[in-house]
Amino acid sequence: MNPATFQFLAGIVKERSGGVLTADQSYMLDTRLAPLLKRENLPSLDALAMKLRSPAAGMLAQEMTELLTTNESHFFRDGKPFEYLRTILPELHKARAAGLPIRIWSAACSTGQEAYSIAIILSELQDAGDATWKARRFEIFGTDLTKVVVDRAREGVFTQFEVQRGLPVRQLMKNFQQIEGRWRAHDRLRAYMKFQQANLLHDLRGFGKFDLIFCRNVLIYFDLPTKARVLNALTAQLAPDGALFLGAAETAMGITDRLEPIGGQRGIYRPAAQAAPVRARA
Repeated sequence: MNPATFQFLAGIVKERSGGVLTADQSYMLDTRLAPLLKRENLPSLDALAMKLRSPAAGMLAQEMTELLTTNESHFFRDGKPFEYLRTILPELHKARAAGLPIRIWSAACSTGQEAYSIAIILSELQDAGDATWKARRFEIFGTDLTKVVVDRAREGVFTQFEVQRGLPVRQLMKNFQQIEGRWRAHDRLRAYMKFQQANLLHDLRGFGKFDLIFCRNVLIYFDLPTKARVLNALTAQLAPDGALFLGAAETAMGITDRLEPIGGQRGIYRPAAQAAPVRARA
């Protein structure tokens, strides 16, 4: 693969996903795109680039982009954000009118472990709560750029290896059923869920407002202008007293002035100028 080919293919990935590929990641193209080259009967990445120059190659370009997208996830990843989730959910429940659902967005949800971790916490809080908790509707909306991982998240079935990554045995046995060596989430968890293929670079306004947004370990793949664009778009969909959860190695500081950190919480932000306690939403 010549340097011009790498730059062309990396440009497609950035345009379609926001992700930045650097020259030292060129090996990813060789390994991840090998099955695509074989299927398309193309001898090299240079030949793929030539084919992608056709105006009719949009679907092929999207497939290539999805193959080069990193989809890493496990249950209760990093721990601390989910501890804070247990704290903020009761506050939001008290602040919201009885008929309003509490909406949570798992952006870049991958195969769904984050969304199902959120659902487990919701179910535990509802089990332990009073009648108002049990009557409260919760909606978890999971999106990802890559269709195959969204389909897997919607299925709610995980391998033994996947459930062993972060999911305590007690919660596994309570919330999942073992079927032919794999684990399927109970219908109660799945009832919270809606999954959809979506691109964070596109118009997000149609998704509506959310009380909480998880967009964790995504910004690390973006350049600075794309980080600002995505953060501002997510903030526009966030309730004034809501919270945005980023990854442990990510920050909004110095990137956007529309968010401010929540004291004592690493990687968790609220809309700027919303420093008061959670308030009721009309």
